[in-house]
Amino acid sequence: MCGSKEFTDNNFKSKKCNNCGFVFYINASASVAAFIVNEDNELLVCVRGREPEKGTWDLPGGFVDDNETAEEAVAREIKEELHLTVLSVSYLFSVPNKYEYSGLTTPTLDLFYDVKIKAFNELKADDDVETVMFLPFSEVKQGKFGLASIKKAIKRYLENKI
Repeated sequence: MCGSKEFTDNNFKSKKCNNCGFVFYINASASVAAFIVNEDNELLVCVRGREPEKGTWDLPGGFVDDNETAEEAVAREIKEELHLTVLSVSYLFSVPNKYEYSGLTTPTLDLFYDVKIKAFNELKADDDVETVMFLPFSEVKQGKFGLASIKKAIKRYLENKI
């Protein structure tokens, strides 16, 4: 508030300014990811085109923008990254995460959804997705995913599919 650089740990989830007493709470940012399965019962898997974890497998998704619901965010991210239109979105579960970008670690709460797509004929990798593929569940390998929360989500999701 006062512009001081005198921030110290207040407790495990906040920092406090030693000059004016302002307390800043480090709350999680919301992000979304989609499990998309085609008519052949294969999972849509992306390859990350940017850091962090460039070149590793991922699920389509991203951060929830200001004044946007998580459901709107997952539909927007799928449109931006894959050029696909979402028919329905069903919440599955959440996983806490630490997202490292530009030297900053942000706590996130990653919300996972089962997403149905109108049609796959417009499918095209874009934005921060390098490439996209459909894999049978038996070929989806947890270790090829880069982000910790996605690895945990894949494990949980596959336990119910295989």
